[in-house]
Amino acid sequence: MSLHILVLMGGWSAERAVSLMSGAGVADALEALGHRVTRLDMDRDVAVRIAEARPDLVFNALHGTPGEDGSVQGMLDLMGIPYTHSGQQTSVIAIDKQLTKNALVPHGIPMPGGHIVASESLFAGDPLPRPYVLKPVNEGSSVGVAIVTEGGNHGAPIARDAAGPWQIFDTLLAEPFIPGRELTVAVLGDRALAVTELRPRTGFYDYDAKYTDGLTEHVCPAEIPAPVAERAMELALAAHRLLGCRGASRADFRWDETRGLDGLFLLEVNTQPGMTPLSLVPEQARAVGMSYQQLVAAIVADALGHREQG
Repeated sequence: MSLHILVLMGGWSAERAVSLMSGAGVADALEALGHRVTRLDMDRDVAVRIAEARPDLVFNALHGTPGEDGSVQGMLDLMGIPYTHSGQQTSVIAIDKQLTKNALVPHGIPMPGGHIVASESLFAGDPLPRPYVLKPVNEGSSVGVAIVTEGGNHGAPIARDAAGPWQIFDTLLAEPFIPGRELTVAVLGDRALAVTELRPRTGFYDYDAKYTDGLTEHVCPAEIPAPVAERAMELALAAHRLLGCRGASRADFRWDETRGLDGLFLLEVNTQPGMTPLSLVPEQARAVGMSYQQLVAAIVADALGHREQG
């Protein structure tokens, strides 16, 4: 069945450039699948432009706010236009790392402790014993993350003029630093695909390491014990279901291998995972025998299935 699909991309978040790459790849795949495609770089007139286009479906290729935080989802719900990936309520919760913990930890999903702090308070003292992690509460994954260590160059306490997320955000989430390895699991529909280990060649897996070719080695499937891989996939699928995710999601983990299964912690769930050539969901789809076009088709089919259900 040929559809008119509008690919929504770009926007004004910190992840605009990545979204444009995701959207271009998705649009090309949809055209190859025989659909009529409208490409839309989101601006402030997005509702008017979508209404004028009159698509059968919106493929949401946005990353970060407002495409991942429930704003665009609520708009499309009001317009009565079906769209890919998670709905408004799920998006509101999953973009907020503290709300995600509130939703998942009571159901037995292991996540790091920590609490929200005022950035101003960091200049008086540390909120947690070092090393610890500071990250924005409701930005996309890997955006604005800082690891504060004993020997770090942020100062003790953190200096006002030290570069970091405290210069941008009024509040931050402070969490204990979990040593070990970076793992991620993609979920598509009702299936966890695989486990990838991310090995940054320098530093840690920050935004630049994620999206710059050559800065991070992807090992898929991850070279980890089978029980750990199985547990990571179980937790990713459980989080996807508990949050009410639709289409594709990606769960990010840290694994302290010195603690075995008890060392596996879910960090966050990304409801709008990247679809670029370096992105993890397409990579894991390939690992289980699914081409990029087949992945895009599956996400579209999932969205249409939810429309028919209600």
